[in-house]
Amino acid sequence: MDERIQRKVEKLEQQCQKEAKEFAKKVQELQKSNQVAFQHFQELDEHISYVATKVCHLGDQLEGVNTPRQRAVEAQKLMKYFNEFLDGELKSDVFTNSEKIKEAADIIQKLHLIAQELPFDRFSEVKSKIASKYHDLECQLIQEFTNAQRRGEISRMREVAAVLLHFKGYSHCVDVYIKQCQEGAFLRNDVFEDAAILCQRVNKQVGEVFSNPETVLAKLIQNIFEAKLQSYVKDQLEEHRKSDAEQYLKNLYDLYTRTTNLSSKLMEFNLGTDKQTFLSKLIKSIFISYLENYIEVEIGYLKTRSAMILQRYYDSKNHQKRSIGTGGIQDLKERIRQRTNLPLGPSIDTHGETFLSQEVVVNLLQETKQAFERCHRLSDPSDLPKNAFRIFSMLVEFLCTEHIDYALETGLAGIPSSDSRSANLYFLDVVHQANTIFHLFDKQFNDHLMPLISSSPKLSECLQKKKDIIEQMEVKLDMGIDRTLNCMIGQMKHILAAEQKKTDFKPEDENNVLIQYTNACVKVCGYVRKQVEKIRNSMDGKNVDTVLMELGVRFHRLIYEHLQQYSYSCMGGMLAICDVAEYRKCAKDFKIPLVLQLFDTLHALCNLLVVAPDNLKQVCSGEQLANLDKNILHCFVQLRADYRSARLARHFS
Repeated sequence: MDERIQRKVEKLEQQCQKEAKEFAKKVQELQKSNQVAFQHFQELDEHISYVATKVCHLGDQLEGVNTPRQRAVEAQKLMKYFNEFLDGELKSDVFTNSEKIKEAADIIQKLHLIAQELPFDRFSEVKSKIASKYHDLECQLIQEFTNAQRRGEISRMREVAAVLLHFKGYSHCVDVYIKQCQEGAFLRNDVFEDAAILCQRVNKQVGEVFSNPETVLAKLIQNIFEAKLQSYVKDQLEEHRKSDAEQYLKNLYDLYTRTTNLSSKLMEFNLGTDKQTFLSKLIKSIFISYLENYIEVEIGYLKTRSAMILQRYYDSKNHQKRSIGTGGIQDLKERIRQRTNLPLGPSIDTHGETFLSQEVVVNLLQETKQAFERCHRLSDPSDLPKNAFRIFSMLVEFLCTEHIDYALETGLAGIPSSDSRSANLYFLDVVHQANTIFHLFDKQFNDHLMPLISSSPKLSECLQKKKDIIEQMEVKLDMGIDRTLNCMIGQMKHILAAEQKKTDFKPEDENNVLIQYTNACVKVCGYVRKQVEKIRNSMDGKNVDTVLMELGVRFHRLIYEHLQQYSYSCMGGMLAICDVAEYRKCAKDFKIPLVLQLFDTLHALCNLLVVAPDNLKQVCSGEQLANLDKNILHCFVQLRADYRSARLARHFS
């Protein structure tokens, strides 16, 4: 069995080897055949290249022969047409058939070029005829273009425009196109919107008609600016230029803004290389005569308008504005007043009027805000900081000097002297309104002026001007507040002088004292509380505490000096302690630690008026009095009715 299988395997192996040899032989034969075929292909390729070279050479030879032949044929035709002009009779179908206007245009354009090279003396007549025909065909083509545009035949327009491109009248064709585009385009009131819509429509069409669409569109835009817009702007501005500065400035700002907005929209279109400069020049050509003197008109209007707002306000108050003098005696008075705080000259009764109006301030700030906006839009960038500074100077002059400073001067003049019995202290109302106005003034400075001058040398100049005017007014506010506090103390003195009796602190019947504190104390405390509330309502921030502390210190000094005018019995001393306790309660309303401390010490001093003689030394060395000068303690003890009889001086020797 195994032998049979072995023989079969050997037989199969021999068969495989035989077939492998045969297959290898076939592969070798195929490779030889393939090499032969590849050689044939190479030979064929070389042959084809050779033939192609010959064909190209033949083509060049044919072209070299044919081109002069075509030129000769064309020259012959042109000579034929030239002879017709020479004979004076045009017989060719190309000149008589209106449908062949395109071919006629090509011929006449070439004849026209040839005629220009001919001597005038021999060919003047034929040159004239060719020129006439040239002109007639040009007119016919333009008319054909016009008719096609009216019919909306874009393909015909493109065809005629391509023919006219080589004629001198091509620019006239563009002019006709631009003129017809604008027919019926400006029927609404908004010429700027109409212009934008027209340019948008033409931008889509012009590329389909002309080979140089950007030039045609730029020419349309130039025509709109120089004809439609310039005329419209002139009509709107010249009407008010000399008669109504306010309307003139509003119209100028509005028209310039709308023109620049239109320019921004037109920037989207292809108008050539430097469209920004192109559009800027168009805008400048329209507005240059108005922008050259814009700031002078602005300042003139602002000055007149601001003066009118102020005058209208003072007229509504039936107030004749006082002249606040300068120089000479007035300067001397001002310096004396600042150094001594003396009221020079008679006090003026303002009847409670502050002569400050928030409505006036808002109107002045609104006018200035609009002026800043116009200045930003209409000023040349190089002149912007300088122009903005001039507007700011107008605001300072009319708001700060003519209105606020005048009110401060009038308010100062209206403050009564400290010994006057008048209780009309309206200066705090002036302070309150002035603070509010300062905030509005500062807000406009930061919001509307700063962006215009922030990167220029004018910034430091404006900041210094603002600082100077505020410091100048703060001096007057401080002076007025100081004199007002003096008047408050003066009023308290009058109340104490009128209401406080000597018998209050040295009653005839020591056993029959029913009151808790004196009538003078009640009235003074009521007055003080009203003034504290008024100060809080009139000021803000740290100013409240500063003024209240000053008033509190003066109030304490007044009561301290007032108490030293009387002699005190035991019961009178108790009443004085009750009065000071009430004053101390009033001092708590100030919410100033120093003021409360002063009245605490005064209250402790008043205890010296009632303490038993034997305990006097102990009380003087107590916590609240230990740090006081002995002379102060002694002075208070001397006010006791029993000072001599109880020999209290020995405690201070």
